[in-house]
Amino acid sequence: MSGPSADSGSRAVGWDEYAARWSGLHGGFDPRRASPLVRGWLRIAHRVACGLAALRVGPGAVTAFGVLLGGLVPVAAFAGGGAVLGAAALVVVGALADTVDGALAVVRDRVSARGTVYDSVADRLTEAAWLAAFWAVGAAGWPVVVCGAVAWLHEYVRARATVAGMPDIGTVTVAERPTRVLVALFGLAAAGGVAFVDAELAPVAAAVAVAVWTVLGAVGLVQLTITVRRAL
Repeated sequence: MSGPSADSGSRAVGWDEYAARWSGLHGGFDPRRASPLVRGWLRIAHRVACGLAALRVGPGAVTAFGVLLGGLVPVAAFAGGGAVLGAAALVVVGALADTVDGALAVVRDRVSARGTVYDSVADRLTEAAWLAAFWAVGAAGWPVVVCGAVAWLHEYVRARATVAGMPDIGTVTVAERPTRVLVALFGLAAAGGVAFVDAELAPVAAAVAVAVWTVLGAVGLVQLTITVRRAL
């Protein structure tokens, strides 16, 4: 969520002020009342964002860094063996960058519609890279393509419905971005881990992860479609 607008510079933005701003951009949901895991993740993003704001780093630079990290995930996966665990680690750091760029936009008061579009494009690119990593580990190509298509359709339906008049995101499905992050993380971690036991098990772990991602994506798409029908 980056773009040209007023810049609060390096002024420190406390957690409570940040949470209030963040809530206003996310349908009134207060991150201070989120689950400990979500709240902790957002607090980490806030602290990193404050540090970057002090250095006058822009949210766009963090978004670009996240895309770069995403591109390195399949590169590490192609190396195989223990490097697949490195790919999983890159997913975590990239996901943090994806959260930090939005937090930085809030902290520096640089939230814009253009930045939201860029952020969404970055998400789709990194997810495609994660799926490519599963293919690199040994998952069959056509299930990976189907999985990517389902994930893309989920976001396309929501985007078109929003343009047509659906308020906000409509509903939170089981196939949202955090779910994809977790499947990519644990799928690659499992593939990298079992490779130490038997290299032939790595493709199986990758295939299972792709299947889980696809099933959750299909369920999420059904949930979203029902909400769209009700909203429009």
